[in-house]
Amino acid sequence: MTLRDYAVRGYGAACYLLSRTALLCGIGFVGNIVMPRSIDHAVAAPPHKAVVVDLLLLGLFAFQQSVMADPVFRQWWARFMAQSMERSTYVLFGSLTLFLLYWQWRTIPAVVWEVSSPAGRLALHAVYWLGWAAVVIGAIGIRHFDRLDLGPVYLRWRERLSGGWGFGSGLMYWPVRHPIMSGFVIAFWATPVITAGHLLFTFAATGYIVIFVRLEERELRRQSTLAAEVVAELSGTVFPVLRRATVYPTPSDNGFPWNEFRGSSEELDRR
Repeated sequence: MTLRDYAVRGYGAACYLLSRTALLCGIGFVGNIVMPRSIDHAVAAPPHKAVVVDLLLLGLFAFQQSVMADPVFRQWWARFMAQSMERSTYVLFGSLTLFLLYWQWRTIPAVVWEVSSPAGRLALHAVYWLGWAAVVIGAIGIRHFDRLDLGPVYLRWRERLSGGWGFGSGLMYWPVRHPIMSGFVIAFWATPVITAGHLLFTFAATGYIVIFVRLEERELRRQSTLAAEVVAELSGTVFPVLRRATVYPTPSDNGFPWNEFRGSSEELDRR
């Protein structure tokens, strides 16, 4: 293994650790736990200024995630960045924009609603942690190294060509196709006290998730139409749905292109 390989591997590991730190800080930020600045205990500002700053911070994160995941941008970026480092760099910039959001968030303390019942508060706290558990388990459930930013680095280290991740097929992927995003939405909404600032964050984040998932699935259908249709028939996107499933061929049926279930790693990872 060359010095360059060691450098790429170290870079990927550093980006991985930074992204996990950003996730842990996000749990504290949204839940007002431990963090010195959180969604309801951050920089004070007049409400109209706070709304502008908060929307700019959220928009910056959405812009970074969307632009760097765009095929046109990635094709241009590939001229300067090795493929084995692309995903790690995407995660690095995403983590940095999150840290900026945690640091510069403006509090809007007006209470929109509050659950005063001890049992209700306890239940919402439990649902909050359930949402974050879904995020973590959903990420681990389909090839941990691949989903957690080290897949391309690991493949380079093993001197293998990058392969596809394929569609998620674990237990969590039967009710919904995007359990990680479902976990985020649950965690954002499950709080006994929701302030105007928290509500702004939650509405904006939920809206972005819905739009992002729709765009991603449109791209997946364009790349592997039959596989995407089968997966779409079996589950909901972010929330479970009850529908009558179409009968598709089984693996024993001749002519069914099961290889279509292996999608592009980068497209499947832009969640």
